[in-house]
Amino acid sequence: MRARAGALVVVVLFAATGCGDADDDRRLTNKQEALVEAQAELAEQVAAFCGAGSSYVTALDRYGDLMNATATTVGDVKDAGADLAEPRGDVADAAEGVARARDAVTVAEKELAEARAGASLSPAASPLNTPSVQASVSGTAVSRVRQADTDFTAAQQGITDKTPLRQASEQFNAAAVALEMSWLSLLTEGGCLSEDQRGRARDYTLAVQKSLAQAGYYQKEVDGVYGPTTVAAVQELQKAHGLPVTGTVDKATDAALQDDLRAKGGAAADEVIASTAAVQQTLKLAGFWDGPVDGRWTDELTSAVMRFQESLGVEPTGAVDAATVAAVEKALASPSPSSPAVSRS
Repeated sequence: MRARAGALVVVVLFAATGCGDADDDRRLTNKQEALVEAQAELAEQVAAFCGAGSSYVTALDRYGDLMNATATTVGDVKDAGADLAEPRGDVADAAEGVARARDAVTVAEKELAEARAGASLSPAASPLNTPSVQASVSGTAVSRVRQADTDFTAAQQGITDKTPLRQASEQFNAAAVALEMSWLSLLTEGGCLSEDQRGRARDYTLAVQKSLAQAGYYQKEVDGVYGPTTVAAVQELQKAHGLPVTGTVDKATDAALQDDLRAKGGAAADEVIASTAAVQQTLKLAGFWDGPVDGRWTDELTSAVMRFQESLGVEPTGAVDAATVAAVEKALASPSPSSPAVSRS
């Protein structure tokens, strides 16, 4: 009888132990699944943020060429940006969604770690594969966006009916470009830009650095990274010409840089003149330019480039960017009755 009682105790203990292990494994599996769900939600929120951020940058970009496109009075500049309120609100809401989702992932990761620590792992409770989410941006990038947004609002509020039109345009354009660049930097860190978009941004920065180096403002490696050294070089250029010191290349800053390159003479000046003359010649052949082919970039030439870009179906930035070049190459490769009259010569 005593032997049978002992055996019963062993069976009961074994059953209790087995039940505890099963509960631990179930709890561990539940925590793993909770983490997967949290990470999936984070990925969804990041995608929403990328979409909202891209829409906001597109809205901002319209003001990079505000004066060439639509505005003719100081009042136009004062009222400009009113349509930014909705996309700005959308991107702010999306950013909060990312923050909440990231906090949820942190909690899920902590709870999973605690469950693993208290469980005896069995093959059935092995860790699940969880999606990797690139949703991290630096505090510096966020701070730059906040500061640029503050500067943009201040520039807009600082323009009155008595502000000269040229000054109003210069201040507003500088602030808009700085805000757009800060957002592009944040979206880049957040993994929101495509490979093609990152490539175009790098090509743009390489061109800026090369011109700054030729003009004597940039002495470091031309690496395509718009970092602190490039920002400092642009700021020196802006200070030298009495422009708003933003560290980003707006229209007035670009014009000042081209003037410096021409003044330098030699190969740098020849390259600028030849490049501008080539643009003028192309636009003339395409029927968008009736001015001289003299290698001088003017506001009228910028307007002509924008009209040309609209005919090609690309964003009318007023600058000969990679998208414009690609559109011209496509038109050359497959001409049609509706294509602009672009010549290879």
